Parts: sequence; structure tokens; C-alpha cells
Amino acid sequence: MFHKEGGKIILISTSLTILILLISRQLISIKWIEMSVQIATVLLLIIVLQFFRNPNRTIVPNSNTIVAPVDGKVVVIEEVFEPEYFKDKRLQVSIFMSPINVHVTRYAMSGKVKYSKYHPGKYLVAWHPKASTENERTTIVLENKEFGEVMYRQIAGALAKRIVNYAEEGTQVVQGDDAGFIKFGSRVDLYFPLGTKINVELNQKAIGNKTIVASV
Repeated sequence: MFHKEGGKIILISTSLTILILLISRQLISIKWIEMSVQIATVLLLIIVLQFFRNPNRTIVPNSNTIVAPVDGKVVVIEEVFEPEYFKDKRLQVSIFMSPINVHVTRYAMSGKVKYSKYHPGKYLVAWHPKASTENERTTIVLENKEFGEVMYRQIAGALAKRIVNYAEEGTQVVQGDDAGFIKFGSRVDLYFPLGTKINVELNQKAIGNKTIVASV
């Protein structure tokens, strides 16, 4: 199963692959060169397909837990000052996604979208300390009665040039549903109220819609 954001790219890539396979048979007379071109073309198509994969991870929403919104590795767990929306101290948990991870973003909890804003910016490597405030990013705040207001921020990395965000202010969203997509390596930061019970550790592998990041 593939994400809808990859539909156009997958169609173009598949068409080009078929075209190159057909043309190479006609234009390249040296067999090993022909095979090399064909294998390289198919491998590139496989890379495109795996990047836009969207595993079926249906869950039963649980208002007492916050699940990982993306696949990746937990790289930050620390108390920080959040200057954009809360303007006070929050507990930050960051998940870094490599280019080989699933890049679908899912709603970490059910609730009302209180804030949703896109910020153009730089393309520093996603683990850079200033990536959270200087890179291209979207900031979304969800609210429910169990956790209060929780922010997540989609951050573009050095390769990512487009962030897709489905969250619209004032709407109700459901834990586990598609929330967007980030292309080609990136990071998601979560900001919790101080004192929130965190259920992950540094360098732990996170699986979107499966790993419980926080609970009450």
C-alpha cells in the first residue's frame, strides 16, 4: 500500500522505468551494459516505492496514550522552552526519520486542532539543534481532556523540500489517522506538559501508531 502523496511520482517513475527497459533493448547492443542499465532503473523504482509505502497500522484510539506519529529513532528527551505557541517550558521528545523510514505522519492522539501553521525556512540536517526553529516546518497543537494541549512539529531535513500537513484549526482528529507526509528524511518534535509520563528512551526505535510515547 502506498501513500497518496506519492501517486504522481510513482506513476511517472513506473512509466519511465518501462520506457527505459524497452528502449535499452533496442539501443544498447552490449549485453552487460543493457543489463546494468535495466537493473539500475529497476532499483531506482524500488527505492521510490519503498519511500512512499504506507503500512496498514489500524489502531483502536486510546485517550490515555500518545503514540509515535512517525517511524524513526528517539533522539531527544529534554525540558525546553517552547517560544512559538506555549511560550513556556515543555517536555520535548524528538523522533528522527532516515530516508529509509516510513514518512507518513499520523495523529499521535485524538482531539481538537487548536493551532496549525506552516513556516518556510532552511534545510539544515534534521538533527541540528536549530532545525526545530530555523528549518521549513509545520507546527500543530492538539487538545484533549487527558493531556491538555500537546504540540507536534514536522521538520524538514537537509533533503526534504516539502511538508504536507492535513491538520486544520477547529477540526476534530482521530488518533492514528493520516496527519501528513514529509519527503526525504526529517524529524518530528513532540511537546508535552511538564510532568507527563514518557514511555520511551533515548535511541529507542519508534514505530508509528504502535510505540507508546506518553501515557496518563
